[in-house]
Amino acid sequence: MKVAIYGQNYAKESSQKAFEILLEVLLSHKVGIFIEEDFLKHQNEAIQRSSAIRTFKTLDNSYNLLISIGGDGTILRAITYVRDLGIPIVGINTGRLGFLATIQTDEIETALSEIFNGEYKISERSLLSVSTIPKNKDIEDTNFALNEIALSRKNTTSMITVNTLLNEEYLTSYWADGLILSTPTGSTGYSLSCGGPVIAPDANNFALTPIAPHNLSARPLIIPDSTTITLRVDGREDQFLMSLDSRIVTLPNTTIVTVKKADFVIKMVERLEETFLDTLRKKLLWGEDRRN
Repeated sequence: MKVAIYGQNYAKESSQKAFEILLEVLLSHKVGIFIEEDFLKHQNEAIQRSSAIRTFKTLDNSYNLLISIGGDGTILRAITYVRDLGIPIVGINTGRLGFLATIQTDEIETALSEIFNGEYKISERSLLSVSTIPKNKDIEDTNFALNEIALSRKNTTSMITVNTLLNEEYLTSYWADGLILSTPTGSTGYSLSCGGPVIAPDANNFALTPIAPHNLSARPLIIPDSTTITLRVDGREDQFLMSLDSRIVTLPNTTIVTVKKADFVIKMVERLEETFLDTLRKKLLWGEDRRN
C-alpha cells in the first residue's frame, strides 16, 4: 500500500505533533510512506534520513491514499496533486473549523486502524471547472476548484459589475465587491461568510453568492450543478481578480469566464460514525448556549 502525506511548509507545533504520531502509526502498519518533497524539507534530520520514507513531487494512480495534515485550506492545496486520479483523501485537522479535515490528532491511531481495515466510507465531492476567453496560461493546467470560484475587485475601493448568464440566459448584473460561485463543499467557506446558504455535500447544486452587493435585492441563489455559468466583469479598473480556492489570477475586464461542473470528483474518506449533520452541529455550535 502506498500512502502520500501532504502538509504546509511552515512550522506549526500542532501539525508537527500530528505528523510524528502519523508516522509512527504508518510505520506500525508497514505501508509505503511518501512525503511531499517540500514538506519533508521542513522535518528534522532523522525523519529526512529515514530509509522508510520516500518523497513525491507528483502523484499517479499507484497511490492508495493521501493524508493531509492541517486544515481545510491544506486539503484544497492537496487536491492539486490528486486532481482526477481518484485517490481518497484523509484529512487530519490541526487547523480551526475543519469541515473537510475532521480527524483530530488524538484520533489518528484509531481512525487509521479503521481505514486500513476497510471500515470507512467515501464522500464524493463535486468540483467547478473554469475556462476563459482569451485563454489564461496560469489556469489552463489547474483549472478546477473544490470550494469556490470567486470574482472580485482589484486595486480599487469601487465596486465592480459582474454580468451573469445561466445556460446563456441573462440572470442579472451584480453591482458588488464580487461574486462567489460555490460547490456544496464550499458552501461552508467563503460563501457562508458572505451570507450564503449551507448545502449538503451530496446535493446536486451550486450557490451564487454576491460579495457585499449594492443591489439591496440581490440574494444568494441556488442553481442546479448542470448549469453553465458565464461571467463578465465591468468596472473602473481594467482588471479583476479570480480565485480558484486558494489560487488567485489577475484577468483583464475583457475576459469571458465560463464555469461548469468538473468531470471528476474528489473522494474524501470519512469514519463510519461521521455525518455531515454532526459535523455541522459541532463546528457551528448549533443548539449550544455558551451562557449555560
